[in-house]
Order: sequence, then structure tokens, then C-alpha cells
Amino acid sequence: MIEIPEAVVLAKQLNQTIQGKRIESVVAAGSPHKFAWFFGDPAEYDALLRGRTIEVAYAYGGRVEIEAEGAIMHFGDGVNLRYFGNEDKFPAKHQLWIKFKDESSLVCTVAMYGGMWCCKKGELDDFYSQVAKEKPSPLSDLFDKGYFLSLLDEKSLKLSAKAFLAAEQRIPGLGNGVLQDILLNSKIHPKRKMSTIDDGQKDLLFKSVKNTLSDMVSGGGRDTESDLFGNPGGYKTKMSKTNKAMICPVCGGAVRRENYMGGSVYYCESCQG
Repeated sequence: MIEIPEAVVLAKQLNQTIQGKRIESVVAAGSPHKFAWFFGDPAEYDALLRGRTIEVAYAYGGRVEIEAEGAIMHFGDGVNLRYFGNEDKFPAKHQLWIKFKDESSLVCTVAMYGGMWCCKKGELDDFYSQVAKEKPSPLSDLFDKGYFLSLLDEKSLKLSAKAFLAAEQRIPGLGNGVLQDILLNSKIHPKRKMSTIDDGQKDLLFKSVKNTLSDMVSGGGRDTESDLFGNPGGYKTKMSKTNKAMICPVCGGAVRRENYMGGSVYYCESCQG
């Protein structure tokens, strides 16, 4: 799933790879998928995008957006974006295929769910995309300690650490994937109530959000996810399915895996109180 680090890496790779390319044709919903979402009628995507030139790609939270001469292509967190050269083979089944004049392609596939919204710039009226654009990224200077503490209101103090970080678009793009290492680095259990965390731990959590996400971006995304070319990210996750031994890299203790709030959480019984 695309979260903050992957969105940033994908946007950078898109700018390095397809910027300036002219769109020759578009096939949308070529392989029907019940949970592939589009803006309006996907059959109109070809007429909308054909002939336009790619200008720039941006990352917003866990979203990626590409601008092309007055039109946008906006991708949600469940979409797999892949670039293929003119001689590369790409999946026979796909939910969006954008072919460029030089015969290279951007191909999008959806496993569980995902949105591929193509429309004229300014037309997309989607709550999640708007929130992602309006709220400061944890990677920016605007996301400072004062802003972080402002998120801890009467309602959020009643939440668990996982719910605080990953629910209700409080920090767009920070999801169940990246929060695992964030909580390990801040020594906080995912089920711990925010009301029980003292000022020192709040400071540690704030720094962990900033530093862990920065490290993930610097590493080229997480090793549990793939980049624009299908390669796994270079950041080695500590608390994820890649930790086959289920041993904490900090203390060497046992790592527990549990289902919680619709997804798996990993935590060290010794480090995370």
C-alpha cells in the first residue's frame, strides 16, 4: 500500500521518468475489478488525456498526482503504479494503461482496492485527496512539535497510539504500515492509550514520526513495497512481515504479532510499554 514514503519516492521517479512524455492512448478499466474506482466514466479517459504532455508529479499524503496540461491523474493508496519501457512486457490484466508516444507505458493494477481518478484540473472533489493536500506533511517544516501537539485534543487522547496515528486522516498517508517502526522507535505499544503518555514520550513520538518517515524516504521506500520499476524499497523495516525471526532488532526480545483495528500490529514486549 502506498503510504507517505512510497508516495514521495513514486512522485520523484515519475518526474525523472515520464516528465515531458506525450500521451498517445489510454485504456481504463480494461480488466474489470469490483474495487477499482474511477472519476466519472473511465471510457472517457482516453479522450481526456490523449495528446497531453506530462508536466509534473506530486505526493500528497499516501496519494500521487500527475499533472498533464490542464488534466490530472490522481492515484490512491491501493494502486500499483509501474513504468515499462517500449520493450518491456507488462501485465495482461490492468485497470489503467497510459501509453506514451515513445511506446513506453505507465500501467496501474489493483489487488484489493484502489482509485485512479482522471479529470480536468480542479474537478476532483474527493475528501481524502483534499485533506491530504490541506494538512502539512510530517516531512515538512510546517509539521512541527506545536502542530503535532495540537492533534492531541480531548477526543484523540482517548485513542490508542495506533488509532491516533493512523485513523481519521489525522496525518494523511501515515497508515498501519509505517506506524509499526514509528512506535518501536518511540517505545510505545500500539494499543496504549494516548492519555497515558507523558510529555517526554510525546516528544519522543513526535521525533520518531519525523525521523522514521525521513529514513524511509531516504531509503527509497519500505522493503515491503515496490517502486515504479517493481523493485522493493531499500529501507529495511523492523516491524513487518519481513522480520521472519520475530526478534526485536533493538533488544533481541520476542516480537508479537496481533490483529488489531483491521490490520496486523507488531510490537516488542520488552521495548514497547
